[in-house]
This record gives sequence, structure tokens and C-alpha cells, in this order.
Amino acid sequence: FEEKLKQMKILHRVYGGYRFYERQEIKEALAYLRLLSNHDDAPSFERVINTPTRGIGARSLDAIRELARNQDISLWQSANLLSKSNGLPTRAKGLVSGFLNLINELSTQSQNKPLHEQVKIVVEKSGLRDFYIKEKEESRVEYLEELVNAAHQFGLDPLKLEDGEALNVLDHFLAHASLEGGEAQGDDTEDCVQLMTLHSAKGLEFELVFIVGLEEGLFPSLQSFEEAGRLEEERRLCYVGMTRAKKRLYMTYAESRRLYGKEIQARSSRFLREIPEVHLEEIRMRANISRPITAKEQKVSNSLSSGTVGDFKLGQSVSHAKFGEGIILQTEGEGAQARVQVNFADAGIKWLILSIANLQAVS
Repeated sequence: FEEKLKQMKILHRVYGGYRFYERQEIKEALAYLRLLSNHDDAPSFERVINTPTRGIGARSLDAIRELARNQDISLWQSANLLSKSNGLPTRAKGLVSGFLNLINELSTQSQNKPLHEQVKIVVEKSGLRDFYIKEKEESRVEYLEELVNAAHQFGLDPLKLEDGEALNVLDHFLAHASLEGGEAQGDDTEDCVQLMTLHSAKGLEFELVFIVGLEEGLFPSLQSFEEAGRLEEERRLCYVGMTRAKKRLYMTYAESRRLYGKEIQARSSRFLREIPEVHLEEIRMRANISRPITAKEQKVSNSLSSGTVGDFKLGQSVSHAKFGEGIILQTEGEGAQARVQVNFADAGIKWLILSIANLQAVS
């Protein structure tokens, strides 16, 4: 949401927390990536040489800094020299060598890989993800996984600069992150979109509220299925979020979502399904059709699909012998090749060929 609001030039503010690229775990992952791009990046070297903790103490760091100053070389070059000399105690020398080898291995493993794979390699192989899992810092793990997703929006081609030079994809991403991390948020007194967690929303009220990500495994979280009492706690939290709205409340879920670099088919949250239908008004986005929600009789251009194949149409409820009941999301083709995309409550989203699927309309 931060990325999209920025692209659309909509003023926004992260309430009670840090912006995405300002978070500790994101800065750590980006520091590793900068070190891969440029081994001589001193701030990145300082940030990650002992993150996660690998036993390299303050004396070893002081020795690396001192040699770098005296010989006017980078910290990376200084560490390499000390790791091959008697300038450090045996144990410290081994630890510094281990860090240097790690960076070299990450460079080798991520070479010629798509950007999101490079980020995923760094998040996993650096030890950051395992460290925060061990510390039970679930939100930090989720943000690291989201960094992999953020990298997906960058293609494979270098960015052409005005002077004719080209910026490779990793450096383009790092430059983007620097700009995003340094940009000021909307001021407290300005009218802007407020982004916050449900916990941060307690005690606040707004005319309009959007609760997003209402999907099984996300809200409620996967952990709620494993820890006694957590499901009820999250259900209460959902209620808290709902009651923050004074006039209008939107509750949304994605039918497919990219998590940690992979596309998954999502299922709507039980919290959404538990609300009596009389209190809900369902709004569905239709593929390839863009029109005002309030339009009642507006005709769709003939160049667009009518959304009907055979006896079925978009938004219709259907039943399948194996997959159960679902709703038609998309239609495609005609005659024997006609097929529909159905979101089944229990089986997720499936493409089915009408001539063999034996779908039944649900009245």
C-alpha cells in the first residue's frame, strides 16, 4: 500500500510505526544487498558484519577501522588483510574470514539471478530470517518476506539513465529504497491516508475504514491454528478494527497473493464469513472491465467480453462434484473450448472446461 500510494501521489502516513524501508530488518537486508553491489560500502559493512550476531567483537572492529584509516583503504580491504595476517587473534581472524566468505558466497549465488531471487538468497543465507524466527519476531520475518515481494516489481533490464549510462536492476532497486526510506511522511495536521496495524487502531475512530488481508493464514494468521486461544484473540482484534469505522467499513481479501516470491491462491477469512450476510454488501472486481461502481445501466463496449459463456455468467454461483460450491470469476473462449475460472470455497481458484466439468448452477 505504501508503494502504490506513493506511485499515485496520494499523501499518506504510517501511524504508530516505521515506513517499510525504515524498518530495522529491511535496512539490514538492504545493507547486505549494497555490500554485494559494492564491497567497499563502509556503512553497509559496519551494519552487517555482526548482524546477526556472529561473535565479532568491538576490538576486532576497531582494528579493522584503524588499519583502514592508516592505509587509506576500505573496511572490506582492511578486513581481508587482517584475516590473512597476525593482526587479529586466531578466533577473531576466523570469524572475520567467515563473514568475508559469506559475502563472497552470496555474491556468487545471486549472480545472474532475477532480483527477487537475489533478495531471497540474501534474506535466507545471511541468517537474518532464521535469526528473527528464533527470536520469535514474527512481524520482522513477514517484513523480510515482503521485501522479496517488493523486488518483483523490478524487471530484468537495466535502467537507462539520461547520460546514456545504465543502472543494473539491483542498483536501481537500492536507489529506489534509499529514496523511499528518506522521504518524509504526511504531517500530523495534514489530511492523508492513515496506514496502521489493528493494534495501533485501538482507541481511534475514523469516518471510513478499510480492513485488508482478510484471508485464511493471514488474518487469522497461521500461528492462530497452532496456539491455544490465539484464534479468539485475533477474532476480538478483528472486531476492534470493525468498530473503528464511524460511517463506512470496507473489508477486503485477495483471491491470489504473492507471498515470499510465490503466487498462492487465497481463501476468504472465516472472520468475514462469520458476519451475517444481511450486514454485508459484496463488491467484486470484474476482469477487463473498468466502470464506476454506481453505474446501473451503463453498457459495456462490444470489444469487451460479455462475461457469459453457455448457460453461465460472471458472478454466478455454481457447484462441482469434486470441488464443491464456488463463484465464477472469469469466462473465456466459446463452444467446446469455453472455460470458466471459479473460486471454490474449499478448493480455491480453478479453471474448468465447461464441456467436461459438468458444472451445476446454484440458485
